[in-house]
Amino acid sequence: MYLGTGGASPHVIDLETGAYRPSSLQDLYDLARLVDGLNNIHFFSRPVVAGDMDTPKLLDINTAFVALKGTSKHVCTSISWPSHVSLIAEMCYAIAGSREAFMERPFLSVLVNHVASPLRLVGEACEVLVAAIRHGLPVHINSFSLLGASTPVTIAGTLAQNIAETIAGVVLAYSVNPAAAFVFGPRPMVTDLRTGALTGGGGEQAFLTASAVQLSRHLDLPNSTIAGATDSKIADAQSGYEKSLSVTMAAHAGCNLITQACGTQASLMACSYGGMVVDNDMLGSILRSLHRHDLGAVDAVEESILEAVEGDGHFLGHPETIRRMKTDFLYPQVADRKSHEAWIEDGSRQVIDRARDLASSILRQQRPSHLDASIEAGLRKKFPIRLPDK
Repeated sequence: MYLGTGGASPHVIDLETGAYRPSSLQDLYDLARLVDGLNNIHFFSRPVVAGDMDTPKLLDINTAFVALKGTSKHVCTSISWPSHVSLIAEMCYAIAGSREAFMERPFLSVLVNHVASPLRLVGEACEVLVAAIRHGLPVHINSFSLLGASTPVTIAGTLAQNIAETIAGVVLAYSVNPAAAFVFGPRPMVTDLRTGALTGGGGEQAFLTASAVQLSRHLDLPNSTIAGATDSKIADAQSGYEKSLSVTMAAHAGCNLITQACGTQASLMACSYGGMVVDNDMLGSILRSLHRHDLGAVDAVEESILEAVEGDGHFLGHPETIRRMKTDFLYPQVADRKSHEAWIEDGSRQVIDRARDLASSILRQQRPSHLDASIEAGLRKKFPIRLPDK
C-alpha cells in the first residue's frame, strides 16, 4: 500500500501568510521538493494546478517537468489532449535513456478520467488513454461519481454504477493492448444533498471508499482510490479526524494506491504546505497500524517479566527494549509529545506552527534536481519549459 498527493487544486494556502491564493508552477515545483523530503509520502500526483500556464500544452509539459525535477518519487500526471501524450513520453524516454529503459522501470504514469458519470465516455480522455498505452505509459483508469447526483442515492447503486464505469475503461485499455499496465481507480464520492457539493470528510465517504476498494480486490485488480478529501479549510482538528478516518479505512480495506491522502483542504480546492507536513505524521501512524510486528520469542517473555519484577521493576533498560526502540516505533516529526509544562515553555504552539517551520526548513535545504544536468539542458532546449533555470 502506497500513499501520495493529488487533487489538482486551484489554490494553495500560502506558507508565510496562511492565506488562500491561486497556485502556480513554482508552487507545484516547491510541493514536489517538499514531498521529496517527507518519508511517509510515497508518490507525487499533482496536488495543485499551475494556473500561470497559458495553454494546455504548456500546462502538461511543465507539470511533468517540474514534478520529475523536484522529486525522485513516482510521478502521476494528467494530460489534456491526445497530441500531448507523445511529448510527455519523449520527455520520459530522454530521462530514462530509451523507451525500453523507461518501460522496464516506469517513473511516471498518466491519470485518465475517461467517464462523465452516469455512463458516458469522454472522447478526448479516451483518446489520451489509448495514446498513453500505445506509448508504453502506465495509466490510472479513474472514474468519479457523486452519490445522489450522478449516481443513485444508495451505496449499492453508486458502487454498481461506478465499478461498471471503471471497468469500461479497462475494456478499452485491453482492446488496445492486452498487456497494458494500468491501475483500477473507482472513485465514488459523496454529495452533501443539502447543497449538491462534494463532501469528502464524512463517515459515509469513508465507508463508500472502503467498499469500492474491497470490490476492486474481489476483481483481483491493482487499485487506487481517493481518501483524505477533507471539507475543512485549514489543517485543524476537523481536517485531522476526517482524513484519518477515510485514509485508515481505505488502507485497511487493502487499497494499493491512496491519492489525495495529504496536503489537500476544502474538498480538494486548496493545498496546504503546512498541512502536507502534518499529514505526513498522520500517514506514518496509519502505516504503523498496518505493520506486521515481530512479536518476539514467546518462551522468553516469562523470564524477562520475572527479571523485571525481581530487579529494577521496569523494562526501560532491558536489552530488547533498547534494541526495539528504533525499529518498532515511529516518532512523529511535528506532533507534540512534550509534557504540559514543556509545551507552555515552548510557546504553546500548535501542530500547524511546527509544521510550517519544518516545511520552510525543507524548502530552504531541499533543492534537488533529479534530472541529469545535460538531460535537463536538452529538455529545456526542446520543450517550452517555464520554470526558471536556477
